[in-house]
Amino acid sequence: MSFAGNWNITMKTPMGDRGGVLTLAQDGDALSGSMESDGNSTDISNGRVEDGNAKWDVDVTSPMPLTLSFDVGVDGDDMSGNVKLGMFGNSAVTGSRA
Repeated sequence: MSFAGNWNITMKTPMGDRGGVLTLAQDGDALSGSMESDGNSTDISNGRVEDGNAKWDVDVTSPMPLTLSFDVGVDGDDMSGNVKLGMFGNSAVTGSRA
């Protein structure tokens, strides 16, 4: 299963939908890449494939500093799963290949 590529993602947050562009590279079970949202690009950290899902963290500073922890699966050109929004709980995340 390949998670590599460019993805247009949407996170359902308490502050409304937040969009972004995710760029992932995959080497075996290791993931690297970056996420761009609101004009800011941030490298992902702790990227890995585990139990068939892609998992990674992104440290954001806007609208406030927190770590987003993603856990998503891919079905063809569609991505879906959850993102932990620091102290704000979990939200759904969906995406499609760009």
